[in-house]
Amino acid sequence: MRQHVRHRTLITTAALALALGAAPAVAQAKPAPAPNAPVTVSLTVQGPDGPLFKGRVRTKGHDVTTVAGGTHKCDGTNGAAHPAAVPTPTAALDDAARRHHFTWDGAWYASFDDFSVDTVKNVSGGGSAYWSISVNGTPTPVGGCQFALKSGDKVAFTWTAF
Repeated sequence: MRQHVRHRTLITTAALALALGAAPAVAQAKPAPAPNAPVTVSLTVQGPDGPLFKGRVRTKGHDVTTVAGGTHKCDGTNGAAHPAAVPTPTAALDDAARRHHFTWDGAWYASFDDFSVDTVKNVSGGGSAYWSISVNGTPTPVGGCQFALKSGDKVAFTWTAF
């Protein structure tokens, strides 16, 4: 009987070793990026008569204050677009304006949980134009406080006639 128990233990141990040896290696999980980690993006603001700003901007999502719109979050959680704060195009515009001493303004739309960009460096869209937002050459499908930026993105605010 002891030999039978030893034999069964040996077979079980061998089977377990074979199973563990044949199991695929478990990949180490990559750490998730830190929420709202600052990124550096290229920002271009193109007015009707040429560039109003062009440069690299380090940004992350944050509260934004405009004369017309007041102070509101602009960190990607707007409209429940992302579960945690992220860098956004409008936050990048706001950071560029503060660091390079130019102004921008925009109304706040509670129904969209986002700002519109109405004026940059005293150039307004008015009734015949608006400021469009694109990232890497593609118009953003959501507002400028909802779109998540990655480091290296090319952000453009472009005066666009109707």
